[in-house]
Amino acid sequence: MAHDHTHVQEFFGARAADWDRRFPDDAPAYAAAVAALGPRPGDSVLDAGCGTGRALAPLRAAVGERGRVLGADLTPEMLGAAVRAGRAGSGLLLLADVTRLPLRDRALDAVFGAGLIGHLRDPERDLGELARVVRPGGRLALFHPLGRAALAARQGRRLTDDDLRAEPRLRPLLAASGWLLESYTDEDARFLALAVRRS
Repeated sequence: MAHDHTHVQEFFGARAADWDRRFPDDAPAYAAAVAALGPRPGDSVLDAGCGTGRALAPLRAAVGERGRVLGADLTPEMLGAAVRAGRAGSGLLLLADVTRLPLRDRALDAVFGAGLIGHLRDPERDLGELARVVRPGGRLALFHPLGRAALAARQGRRLTDDDLRAEPRLRPLLAASGWLLESYTDEDARFLALAVRRS
């Protein structure tokens, strides 16, 4: 079934030009989350829903020149902002839907997804697509520079138990889509769930 992502493209397209200016202090949090994901020299990694590409430089630093870094996003304006910010040199930017990736099975060692899960239309299927392109034993990081409570406060909404990022919901969701949740951190200054691809 084809996904209609027009609303996502419209939301991010309208905000792409000043996205990095709105969140100027996030770089250390991105670098720390990439370090926690633990890509190794020579690995192939994907920044899924890469936006303006804030994870690309730390991913490139981790995998080195022999590694492969891909950034996939379905909003052309966000990819344009990544290019203008000088981040295209850290990885290959793809105008692509992360729920239907143009990659072969088991092509990757790791996937990094910042702010991704809240924008997935069919989270179990879509996380399964990320699992498809990662080798068994490969890793997934679901990251946000704000924890669940801090993000809800910023957005003016109440934090509820049906939040996809709540551990009791996220753990079985990941399991159903081919992942094993290994660690879960939900603090004001960071949300980070690390999972491993089951064989």
